[in-house]
Amino acid sequence: MIVQVWRRASEAAIGPVLVAAADDAIVDAVTRAGGRAVATRPDHPSGSDRIFEALQAIDPQGVHDVVVNVQGDLPLIDPAAIRTALAPLAEPACDIATLAAALEPGELDSRSVVKLWADFRGRTIARALAFSRSAAPPPDGGAPYHHIGLYAYRRAALGRFVTLPPSAGERRENLEQLRALDAGMRIDAALVDAVPFGVDTPADLERARTLIRTRPAPARR
Repeated sequence: MIVQVWRRASEAAIGPVLVAAADDAIVDAVTRAGGRAVATRPDHPSGSDRIFEALQAIDPQGVHDVVVNVQGDLPLIDPAAIRTALAPLAEPACDIATLAAALEPGELDSRSVVKLWADFRGRTIARALAFSRSAAPPPDGGAPYHHIGLYAYRRAALGRFVTLPPSAGERRENLEQLRALDAGMRIDAALVDAVPFGVDTPADLERARTLIRTRPAPARR
């Protein structure tokens, strides 16, 4: 599954792709498939800490000023969505960019679906006002959307984020991105057409295998 995610990220064609993993088996699988991987410490509290360690190891000179974190459970993510995650960073005040999509029926009341509150007003990019697992609207207003946990960090923002202690909002909702908002960092979201299929159960994995077998080959760039 990780190899499939690596392939989707490579198809996005926005820069070098590296898999950061604490498991030697993952590093070996990616390497055998022709990818690059780096072993990281197993005790990181978050994926953001893991990618920061990997970034420091492979780019100590700071050549790359933006890092996109693609989760390893999204083997069918559209490479175009990965590219879209960079769009909010065109705004200099944006520290971290992410993705959102329209909520499906029933998702607003589901605590397993993380909601991003924003005011797009017909635009495709807007500032994230709040993140929550509940359906209660935040004081700042906006409308709820399905949050997709893919992040594009400015390098300096990632470096700052990993030094911050967990915030009250993060502990309350168990949402890492609230640490950034609570610290005054700005997160902007780009709208995409659909939520990528994620693998959370053995049944999801079997479905993903079927979908991958029938997936059209990527267009040549």
